[in-house]
Amino acid sequence: MDELELDILCAEIGSTKTMVSGFTGITSGTPRLVGQGVALTSVGEGDVCLGLERSLEHLRIQLGVLRLRWKTMMATCSAAGGLRMAVHGLVPSMTSRAAKETALGAGAIVVSVTDGLLSDKNVNDILNLSPKIVLLAGGVDDGERKTVLENAAKLAQSPGSFSVIYAGNRSIVSEIRAAFASSTVRLFVTDNVYPEIDKFNVTPARDLIHDIFEDHLVQSSGIEKIRKMVDGPILPTPGAVMLASQVLAERAGDLVVIDAGGATTDVHSITEGSPEFIGLQLYPEPHSKRTVEGDLGIYVNAPHVYRLLQEKTKNRLSFPKAVPVFPQNPEETLFLEELTKTALSTALSRHVGRKKTVLTYRGKQEVVEGRDLTAVRYVIGTGGAIARLPHGMEILKEAFHTGRPDLLLPRKNIRFLVDRNYVMAGAGLISLKLPKIAFKIMSESLQI
Repeated sequence: MDELELDILCAEIGSTKTMVSGFTGITSGTPRLVGQGVALTSVGEGDVCLGLERSLEHLRIQLGVLRLRWKTMMATCSAAGGLRMAVHGLVPSMTSRAAKETALGAGAIVVSVTDGLLSDKNVNDILNLSPKIVLLAGGVDDGERKTVLENAAKLAQSPGSFSVIYAGNRSIVSEIRAAFASSTVRLFVTDNVYPEIDKFNVTPARDLIHDIFEDHLVQSSGIEKIRKMVDGPILPTPGAVMLASQVLAERAGDLVVIDAGGATTDVHSITEGSPEFIGLQLYPEPHSKRTVEGDLGIYVNAPHVYRLLQEKTKNRLSFPKAVPVFPQNPEETLFLEELTKTALSTALSRHVGRKKTVLTYRGKQEVVEGRDLTAVRYVIGTGGAIARLPHGMEILKEAFHTGRPDLLLPRKNIRFLVDRNYVMAGAGLISLKLPKIAFKIMSESLQI
């Protein structure tokens, strides 16, 4: 065949690999993944377009055509450090926590979480971490004013190159804007992430984060070229996976998605928890939650994950001279499988909540701290390590067999599914305009 026209081309620019997925049948309502191309990400070469071009060439060869065209191109990116954010609120268990949940749900890597009155040291520490965005929360609507305004003034007077999103007490928005009127720091205002006690409102801030992320992203080498090729926004890859998870949960029920990547291992959960535990929660939990483990990347953090593997299992598996991105033999495959298994089980243990017994004035009382996953019906594994390794399903199942009765893990009759076609990030992009098509794409990959 001389030429093939795709309906949609989804590009996923990761920390270690760049992948493109081609879809046809979109307009007829019968979407089909016709092929994928993959290449090493070219961030180190100073131009991410090189990796994209190589992955497109790989896809063309895979499909056996001379030329590739597409009607629509979409993209996600987690290369070059991804979306780095700092968050600040008033109280750790309230507004700071709401801000952190919002940032993580948008696909960010949260490099700093602070609360209370910002000190000069706090501001200097934030500057040294080079976040792209600082999310400033604080006060329920019509609540605390003085500390929030002082924090806004501190950030406005800083020499930072980041943007500030204000998502706090709505009654002082005009004063917040005035604080930044002559500042070199760009201010964006959105709805309060914690408008009432025990109430999260993450969607408006999450959407704004995606918009600002893309604006910062085009300053990276090569991204401006990709931006001209893309129809619609360039999303952080974890944010796209969260969108896909939400589309799945709306139609299938409560779920957990574990994404094992080259730089991080992320856990997404969409659930309200079980009725029996809701009244025992120490702190409120959002309906959609993501945790990101920046020390559990299969490739970037392989030495650290390897040490965890040895500590947990006393495994004598030897560390190779170079971590294989594309395993070429059984030994390399086994090494990646063992690392993935360790990353998944560790990430899950950090995400899931637990039952605890505390001593109160009424005596001993059972409480729940953290995420209740007991109502989850589906556990889904995605990311290159799970989707591409031979024993991805077995690795996924083993991560949930902890033998820990205190952990609030999914109960019996759950289904384990693997994103065999590695399409969840792409489906998340497609869901922005075509949620039903995105669900069909994921259903085929997961075999729901």
